[in-house]
Formats: sequence, structure tokens, C-alpha cells
Amino acid sequence: MLQATPLTEGWILRHSDGAVDELPAVVPGCVHTDLLAAGVIPDPFLGRNETEVAWVGRRDWTYETDLGLVNGHEQTDLVFDGLDTVAEILLDGRLLGRTRNMHRSYRFDVTGMSGRLAVRFVSAYAEAEAVRGKLGERPAAYAEPYQYLRKMACSFGWDWGPTLVTAGIWRPVRLERWSTARIARVRPLVTVEQGVGVVELAVDVERTRVEAPLTVEATAGGERVRASVDGTQGVVRLEVPGARLWWPRGYGERPLYDVELTLLHEGRPLDVWRRRVGFRTVELDRAADAHGTGFTLVVNGERLFARGVNWIPDDVFPSRITRERYRERLGQAADAGVDLVRIWGGGIYESEDFYDACDELGLLVWQDFPFACAAYPEEQPLRGEVEAEARENVVRLMPHPSLVLWNGNNENLWGFRDWGWEARLAGDSWGEGYYLGVLPRVVAELDPTRPYTAGSPWSGSWEHHPNDPAHGTHHSWEVWNREDYAEYRGEVPRFVAEFGWQAPPAYATLARALPGEVLAADSPGVLHHQKADDGNGKLRRGLERHFAFPEGDFDRWHYLMQVNQARAVAAGIEHWRSHWPVCAGTVVWQLNDCWPVTSWAAIDGDGREKPLYHELRRLYADRLLTVQMRGQKPALAAVNQAAEPWVEVLRLRRMSVDGEVIAEAALDFRAARRTVTDVTVPPELVPVGPKEFLVADAGTGPGGLRALYFPSPDREIPYPRPEFDVAVAPGSVTVTAHTLVRDLLLQADRLEPAARADRGLVTLLPGERVTIGVSGWKTPDPDAARSALYCLEPSR
Repeated sequence: MLQATPLTEGWILRHSDGAVDELPAVVPGCVHTDLLAAGVIPDPFLGRNETEVAWVGRRDWTYETDLGLVNGHEQTDLVFDGLDTVAEILLDGRLLGRTRNMHRSYRFDVTGMSGRLAVRFVSAYAEAEAVRGKLGERPAAYAEPYQYLRKMACSFGWDWGPTLVTAGIWRPVRLERWSTARIARVRPLVTVEQGVGVVELAVDVERTRVEAPLTVEATAGGERVRASVDGTQGVVRLEVPGARLWWPRGYGERPLYDVELTLLHEGRPLDVWRRRVGFRTVELDRAADAHGTGFTLVVNGERLFARGVNWIPDDVFPSRITRERYRERLGQAADAGVDLVRIWGGGIYESEDFYDACDELGLLVWQDFPFACAAYPEEQPLRGEVEAEARENVVRLMPHPSLVLWNGNNENLWGFRDWGWEARLAGDSWGEGYYLGVLPRVVAELDPTRPYTAGSPWSGSWEHHPNDPAHGTHHSWEVWNREDYAEYRGEVPRFVAEFGWQAPPAYATLARALPGEVLAADSPGVLHHQKADDGNGKLRRGLERHFAFPEGDFDRWHYLMQVNQARAVAAGIEHWRSHWPVCAGTVVWQLNDCWPVTSWAAIDGDGREKPLYHELRRLYADRLLTVQMRGQKPALAAVNQAAEPWVEVLRLRRMSVDGEVIAEAALDFRAARRTVTDVTVPPELVPVGPKEFLVADAGTGPGGLRALYFPSPDREIPYPRPEFDVAVAPGSVTVTAHTLVRDLLLQADRLEPAARADRGLVTLLPGERVTIGVSGWKTPDPDAARSALYCLEPSR
């Protein structure tokens, strides 16, 4: 039987020219984390230390350990699941091979060998610059040379991430000892045919004995089948009658079935492959219609409005991300009502832990191939690497029912058309052959059970602009970059794959990341932890369209930026969800951060939830009540994504900001399952001028929904000075309003860094109260609670 021995002990790290003494190394890991553990470099996440460690990415590094002689089997392989990135591997001075791709695994025959094992990493900068010198310049969104090698692009920095160019043995390494034959690859095609779950396993084997008769035995769902292996290949098909369907969260259960395949020689097991699968069908409806070209995911025949978030690597050093951390972060996504996670193309193919969690939580996965915001050369050595990594990772990820879409790239087709690349390239290759040739061919050959799209955004062909909102996927960035977030309501894209608005991280996150700094919107550390081009300028302009800018008041600035982020994302999602089925999904940029930074994230780099996160829980709930303009008149849009009809009585109140009810009415409505129903607001209930607003309630109590409509921007509204009482108890803070209290927020991390609140922004009418659950607060105190409460106040 194949035996695997992890190689985790005894590694050392040194600089190849001896500039750094030998240091203990952790494998899996990377150079930065080893240097950090040894005290050689400061924490690059703190202050402006990022710039002090830039030298690390421009050096060559060597990992070494002793490899003893291992006998008892016919063959011994040295297996690396991931090397970052350009390396040569030597054993006892003998070259085993060279690597140049972070996204691949590598296997070397070391039968009968022993001695000193060395993995020598060349600086990624040196490799990228050498490839650029050979193939010529290619344009990109950033100056760093990430497009010239197959490495996580955001190692080189992004508009939310630090420039920390890594190297190291970033995934597990082991020795595998085997005899006669081993399983080299299993390609599972999992489908549903007339109610029967089908698992077809195409098996590739590697042999030491060509003549040995081999069989494979597969089990799933209580079924067992055997088949012979012809040479180095075999196919076994399992049928599971009555297999229960796997559904995304909110649509049904997520049953998973253990599949086991055993390779046998004369009845003796040689190797075993085990995975979990789920039975479901997935389609992508891209049919043309009266509105353009659709982009609707269909799972088990059910058409979905995708409630999505974009995912970036959760740490700039991915080897630090544990199984528990994946489950925490993805659990946060599921708890916010998310049902789709897009793995963005400047990162990585994630670990099995990520996809396992998504399988269990019912989170659909949209997987980008790792290409982002650049023209990528198509010549060697890159072309062969691209196809090899695609083949490996497509097969590796096929068992996961959560994976529903392969996407060729992020913004490169758009960049070619709109960012001046075409003229600069002057006919040079730029990646189109990957997105419209290599990748769809690989997916069609290996994984025909899933759809492929060439890019995001992409209109489906060059007949339309790549980012045409009427065709396919759309990225909405003009609003953040140049316009007011109200402009989200100006169009109805078929599928919004990226849009978002920035806000700073939680106060405690900034305080930890910037020790000793007097925090200000433009203090040196705050500006260093803002990576977007003119990011603070865009934040200011976006705020001033709605609020007076709080000059010199950091706490107020911080709060208002959080409010504006939540308001902006709500404006987009409420509008687009109200136009289902024309619009079939929104994917917020972004769920998470890889370090403490001002960004578009809903969860900051320390794992703290911004108010946007809590707003997503409302926006992505099965049922959403929102006021939208239909023509020149406001209407209530009742969005019902639940499986049952929504029958309710709407209570509408036209109120003044002073608390007076000017007019009210009760209206019956019914929204069928998975539909949107509009309810016209009676003319006498339409608020007029800055002193009036509309309150619409559907149901009462904890399960009730509320929509608010203020016809004027906040800067024109004469809000009363907020008056409220505060009471505390173990685990909670209760606020009772005596006036209109708009966008009340308890910043729990100001009470204690470990404290968390269970809700974000809430608006209270006079006489209403809210109880906010607080965890991690050891010494409840009313005065402390009041000091951590923020809300809108009269313009100052």
C-alpha cells in the first residue's frame, strides 16, 4: 500500500549568499513568516514596515533538510504540493528538476537516493524581469511585473494589498513510497441522470510493473463497482438510485456522499483515493432576450439570483491560513446570506479546506483562473505552464459540488478594449488565446459538467463591448471612481460581478496596525494603509455628496465612512435585486482583506465585521423590502427569494423628522416565490421636502422588515439632535430612542478590542428600542457603551 510521510521537520532557511544565517524554517510556510518568527524582520502589517522588508522579495533563498535513505518499496517519490515560485530542487547535489509555477504540484523520483535536500528559490522579480526581457513589455494595471510568471499576482501589491513578494514551500511536501502501481489521477464526472446520481471515475495509474494485472473498485452511496485497468487507464461508473440533491444555501439541504476508489493488484490494495461529492446539475443561461444577453445560474433546474461576494486571499501569506480560519470566514459569509463566492483571478486556486467548507455551507464557488488586470504573454515558457496548471487544478477541484463556474480572467478582455492596451501591444500576444482557446478547451475536455466563461466582465463575444451592462457580466466601477452611489440606480446590468465602496477597517484594527500613531484621516500610517489610487480623495468626494466633511474629527470621519459604504452597497443591491430576473446577481467587491487596510471589504484584515457586513445580512436575506423609483414615483419592491409566497400587510407612514405621523395606510400585497412584486405608494403618502420621510413595515417584531425612504440627501435633512437612553446588561446594550435616531451604530471594538456586536446600523423612530447583543465585553458599563455609540446628528 502506498505510504506517505510528511516532511515537516528539520528544515532550515538561509540566504543563498550567506547574508542571513541559518534559521529554523516552518514547512509549509514562506520566507517572510520564517524571518518574522526569527525576529529578522518587523511585522510588515504594522505601521509602514512593509517598505522596510521590500528587500526580501529581491533575494534568493534556500530551504534545506536531510533526507534519509528509505527502502522497502519499489519506488519513492518526493512530492511538493506547492512551490512559490521559481526553484531548483537538489538532492545530495544532484539536480532533480526546476519549477516556475506556484499553482502546480511537482513529483520527483528519488528511489534509492538520500542526502541533503535543497530547494533553491530565485527571486520572483529576477525571473519576471528575465521573461519580460525575452518576450517584451506587456501593459498592466500596476507597475509590478506579475504578468510574467505564474504566481499569485497580489503578492506584488494591489489597490487593497501590500507589496510582499513571497518565496517558499507554501504547501505540504512528503515522501510517497509505493510498489507495482499508484493512482496518478482520478477525474470524477458527477451528474444526475433522470433522478439517479452518477459518478464516473476516469483513473490514470503509474506503474513500476507493466505486466501486473490491475483493477479498481469504487464505492459511493452504498453502491460498489469493479473495473479493470487497461494499461495505465481505467473507467468505473457508479449509479446511486435515489441520490439526494445538493442545493446552495437557502434552497435546500447539502447532502454529501463519500466516494472511495481503490487500486488493486490480485486483490491486494495498492492505493486509495477518497473524496466527497454532491449530486446536482448546473447550467449558465446566456440566452439572448429583449433586454440583451442573460447570465443566470441554474442549479437543479432552479434559476438563481446570485447573492455574491468576491474573495481575495485571506492573508498575503497564504500558508498561514488554517482550516479553521477558512471555516470562520466562509461561515461569516453564509451567515450574511451570501450564496456565491467568486475566487478572484489575482489570487490562487484555494486549498481543499476552502472548497470543503463551501460544500458544507452551500456556498456556490465561481473560480477565476489566475489572470488579473494585465496583458499576459502567450509564448513559452508561460504557455505550457498555463495549460499544465489548468489541467491539474480543474481535475483537483472537480469533486466539489460547490464549484459551479470556471472563469477565464479578471478584467483582461475589458482592459484590452478600454485601457489602451491594444495600441501599446501592436500585435503582441496578451492572453486572448488563453481565455478563448486553451482554457475553454481544457474545461470542455476534462470537466464538461460545469460552464465556462471567458472573463469577467465579458459580454459573450467581441460583437458587444466587454463591459456592456446589457450583455453578460458587468463590473461597475465608474460609480466609485467618479460618481455618486445614487448612479447605481441608473442601469440594470444582467449580472453585476464587481462593484463596491471603500471604508476604513474597525477602530481596534487600525489602532493595532498603527501603534503609537495619533489617528487621523491623513496621518502617515492611515495613508500607508490605503492602497487605492486617490483612495482618500474618492472617499471624501463620495462623502461630501451626502454629509458635511468632519474636518479634524477622526472618530466622526471613521463613522461616516462606514455609513457611506453601507449606504452605497445598499443602493446598488436594492436596485438590482428589485429588477430580478433581468438582473440575475450581484457580487460585492469584496468580502475579506489580507491585511489591515482601508478597502472595499465587509470584514477587515483582523476579521472584524464592518457595518457593511451587517447590512449585507439585510440586503441578502431571502426577503427584502425596498423603496425604488418607478418612473418618477416611489414604489415598494417586495423581493421574495424564498421558496414560499410572501403574503403580508404593509404599514406605510409618512412622517416628519420631528416624529409626527402625517399620513398612514395599510396595504395588502402578495409576492409569489422567487419573484419581485411592486406596490405603488399612494400619492398622499409620498414624502415631500427634506423634513419628511416614508416608513414601510412588513410584519412586526423580530421577523418584520422595514424600508425607509428619504427624498432628500442627508446634508439637507434637518435631523433633530438625537436623544436616547442606554441600558447595559451582561451580553447586551439596549438603546431607547426619544427622537428619530438615524444610523445608530455601536462600535463594540471601542469597548474592548475583542468585543463584537451582533448588528450594525439601525434607525429608530421615537419610542422604539433596540437591544444589541455584545460578546467579548468583560465589564459592561453604561457610560462606556454611550461613548461607543454613534449616529447621525444635525449638520455641523
